[in-house]
Amino acid sequence: MSSKSGDANLSSPKQGKSGFDFFQFLYKYGTIITIVLLIIIFSIANPSFLQMNNIINILRSISIVTIIAIGLTISLSVNGFDLSIGSVASLANAVVISMFVWHSQPTVIAIIVALVCALLVGLLNAFLIVKVRIPDMLLTLATMFVVQGVALTYTRSATISENMIMPDGSYAEGKIPDTFGMIGKVPLIIIIMFVIVILVHIFLTYTKHGRYMYVIGGNQEAARLSGIAVNKYKVLAYVLSALFAAIGGIVLASRVMTAEINAGSSYLMDAVAAAFIGLSVLGAGKPNAFGTFIGAVLIGILANGLVMMSVPYYAMDIVKGAVFASALALTYYKMK
Repeated sequence: MSSKSGDANLSSPKQGKSGFDFFQFLYKYGTIITIVLLIIIFSIANPSFLQMNNIINILRSISIVTIIAIGLTISLSVNGFDLSIGSVASLANAVVISMFVWHSQPTVIAIIVALVCALLVGLLNAFLIVKVRIPDMLLTLATMFVVQGVALTYTRSATISENMIMPDGSYAEGKIPDTFGMIGKVPLIIIIMFVIVILVHIFLTYTKHGRYMYVIGGNQEAARLSGIAVNKYKVLAYVLSALFAAIGGIVLASRVMTAEINAGSSYLMDAVAAAFIGLSVLGAGKPNAFGTFIGAVLIGILANGLVMMSVPYYAMDIVKGAVFASALALTYYKMK
């Protein structure tokens, strides 16, 4: 007993000692420092990197990733994980364009139908995770393939565009409205991204519902014992995750004005990287919208700078993967 007490006394001065903690500093500011260093390096390599047109281009390029990653951030807040977001974005992308091209529907109806389809996926995920108690990563991996298959079946594995040839040999007569096309253009696409980041940051940080989600993510059983409706908030998290994935898919559709095969799947890993990199921004230690945005900025700057330096596209994933691994190593080192 006395030996343990002595050990505790010996360790307490070390714990109480105030000094510079290099790893704590990197944990809080490492991502931001990395962004600054990348800006300096890319600016030296190519002076046009810091031109306003390129900055706008970076913000535009990360808009869709950020929107999709924000949904993933919400699912992470309840200690969940949603791998189906890329497929949901693809589904919403296909549905909204098909509503215009195949069915000649107005913009509001097309967007509502796409969002409803995504919400159904979110509700299915929530039901199977909350009620059937399938582990979230395994379940959303399964629904990722299911939704991806549904999207491919719906589009007949073909790109949907104006004047496309239909199965009966005729040409599609529907047109994509110019008003819908404005969503994916500057400045509206950037404004939508910032509005979503701000709203979700306020929701998670300053409302009781967001705080309840963090409590659930920290200790689900303690949250249940304290009277928090755990299942209700987990359902909400997965529904919102699907909703923001759908918004990302709709914005993508507006940007390219077509529905490409599995268009949203390529955004999955970047969204996951942005959300996890964001855990350590300013020492948050938890999923947060601001950190996710900073993580997306890091990915966007990296991709843009590598392109301007003429780095082959097949080598970019090596660099992005290395940065992602470094961010995760630092994050989880401090979480031990």
